[in-house]
Amino acid sequence: MRSDRRNIRRERAEPTFETPARDGDFSAREGDRFTPPKSLPNSRSGRSVRIEPSFNGEDYDGEEAEMAEQQPRRRKSSKRKAKRSRRSGLGLFGRLIYWGVVLCIWGLIGVAGIIGYTVATMPQIDDWKVPPRPPNVEIVDASGTIIANRGDTGGEEVRLSDMSPFLPEAVVAIEDRRFYYHFGVDPIGLSRALVTNFFAHSVVQGGSTLTQQLAKNLFLQPDRTLERKLQEAVLALWLEWRFSKQQILEMYLNRVYLGAGAYGVDAAAQRYFGKSARDVNLAEAATIAGLLKAPSRYAPTNSPKLAADRAKVVLAAMVDEGYVSRDDAARATAVGAPSSQAKSGSAANYVADWVMDLLPGYVARYRSDIVVTTTIDARMQVAAENAVRTTLDKEGLKYKASQGALVAVDNDGAVKALVGGKDYAASQFDRAIEARRQPGSAFKPFVYLTAIEHGFTPDSIVVDEPVSINGWSPKNYENEYLGPVTLTTALARSLNTVAARLTATLGPDNVVLTARRVGIVSQLHDNPSIALGTGEVTPLEITAAYVPFANGGWGIIPYLVEDIRTKDGKVLFHRQGDGPGRVISDVAVGTMNRMLSAVVTDGTGQKALLSDRPVGGKTGTSQDFRDAWFIGYTNGLTAGVWLGNDDNTPTKKATGGALTALLWNRFMTEATRELPVRPLPGVELVPPPTNVGVTFAQTDGLPVQGPQLPSTQPAPPLNVPVTQPSPEEKGLLQRLFGN
Repeated sequence: MRSDRRNIRRERAEPTFETPARDGDFSAREGDRFTPPKSLPNSRSGRSVRIEPSFNGEDYDGEEAEMAEQQPRRRKSSKRKAKRSRRSGLGLFGRLIYWGVVLCIWGLIGVAGIIGYTVATMPQIDDWKVPPRPPNVEIVDASGTIIANRGDTGGEEVRLSDMSPFLPEAVVAIEDRRFYYHFGVDPIGLSRALVTNFFAHSVVQGGSTLTQQLAKNLFLQPDRTLERKLQEAVLALWLEWRFSKQQILEMYLNRVYLGAGAYGVDAAAQRYFGKSARDVNLAEAATIAGLLKAPSRYAPTNSPKLAADRAKVVLAAMVDEGYVSRDDAARATAVGAPSSQAKSGSAANYVADWVMDLLPGYVARYRSDIVVTTTIDARMQVAAENAVRTTLDKEGLKYKASQGALVAVDNDGAVKALVGGKDYAASQFDRAIEARRQPGSAFKPFVYLTAIEHGFTPDSIVVDEPVSINGWSPKNYENEYLGPVTLTTALARSLNTVAARLTATLGPDNVVLTARRVGIVSQLHDNPSIALGTGEVTPLEITAAYVPFANGGWGIIPYLVEDIRTKDGKVLFHRQGDGPGRVISDVAVGTMNRMLSAVVTDGTGQKALLSDRPVGGKTGTSQDFRDAWFIGYTNGLTAGVWLGNDDNTPTKKATGGALTALLWNRFMTEATRELPVRPLPGVELVPPPTNVGVTFAQTDGLPVQGPQLPSTQPAPPLNVPVTQPSPEEKGLLQRLFGN
């Protein structure tokens, strides 16, 4: 700028005069006066520099003009610099705002484009539907107490308003505390999780909302891909648009996986605490909510300590969110949440499995939760389970018997208790209804019933001695022979030779027909060895075949399911029918009860004797001591017990009289405690003993003392007609026994 001004001074024009000036006369004409330019160009900035002329009557001097200009120019320059600095500060902030807005706009455009692409690659929105929750089957005993839940979820669907309020509060507090404020995707929560994970150098927090988790559970595969995460976000937005927060939370709580095959909070409550989701307390709710992080790791059945520590974290989060007070959380921490460790191994699970096997025969299709009411008596079921476990724990090791089964049936055929093994958690194979084993001498009552129906009496004399039947030579236990004995004594002492003689005399086919008539449905061979129980049967069917002795001669079809209803009470099935009718005459029933009670009072089954009521029954031991049995009854309840080994290895001389009769007594002592004491049916109809004439019937050269009857003579007709099973009952028999 200075150089410009110097150039201006060098090039300034001097005034000229038309006539020579006179001395002292320096006046100029007005047109000759120099008028400086108002501004000059600035070479650096390109701006004009204004120069103010001075008219003080003296010649204009550029140097002086510059000096005159300099003071006011400096003051103006400092003001302009201050303005520029202010403008530059405002400009930086403004530029930040500007570019921030631009970036936001482009970000929104990008997000919209990604969402649009994701939606375009997914099915049409009109086709989006929340899949129905798999229906639950709630299985209850005769009193309505829950035995178990079956189905894909393991628990019923519980309304949010019905479940314990601690459950939704605990889940929201620990999993998604901003659940009620976000729109399905939580940018704040996601940002917080990213920052936390960054500083922790690991994934310690997740950014997914409960809505996103529900979307994943409902619609998506558990793939860890960007496409899946985008679909999850889109579906979460749709869920928030389609449903209320309460509906979303209810769907989530009823479907989320919580370990051990439990889907939903009710399944978890039943699995871990043996109660409904309606009844869990604060400590239990915190434990369930803690499972969401890692169901297997924090399951109280797997690691009680880890579960308790995780529950403390949940309780602290509930305090922070204001759901509970510190005092309430402290009390819940002190009490803890005891798990139902034994529930997974409970014998009631055998009942539940059997119900699920039978269910398709009763209800072909069901789309909502249903309730199946069974005939099980909870008190008897507990008594049965305790008796089996106690006997195997105390005496099982001594006799080398590792497994057992028990089934109890009332006079109408209702199954009141069923134990399919020592521990359901260790083995789910149901030995009570699936295992076919040789019953040994427990089959003999059907031989003696055939004899009674062919004219023999309890006092008929037979000879106990070595015998050979077409090359087969059955022997008694310990090879002892008693000589002439009554039928009552022979049955009470379980003499094999006598049973074999009777079968050969009466005809094996007649014995098989008798067994079939009273309830044996398994395939039986018709040769004399059938007398010693060489055919295979299940504990359920042979127990059912003894029931006519207990109820006065009426055949039964054992049943477990009483009725089936939807949760709102609609009846889908209700049992009707009375069974096959009378299968044994009342006199024959009385005769058999006289003989079978002698087994308990004077014979091999004395350990089964009850102190307060009459008992009938029969022991059984198969070849090489592989199976030990006792099937017995009172008037009102019949129970069958089996002990042995799954691999069919012999026990250490475990006989029905030594081991299973003891187990039966343990069960029946508790099971009959509340039942009325009644005499065995028909005993009063049996005439007093008389001397039976001795004659001999030749059957394959075998002498038998008693009425002379051809081996092929059919049983005399009963006093009442025998009702045949209906087609429905035959179908039920097939489902029960597989034949």
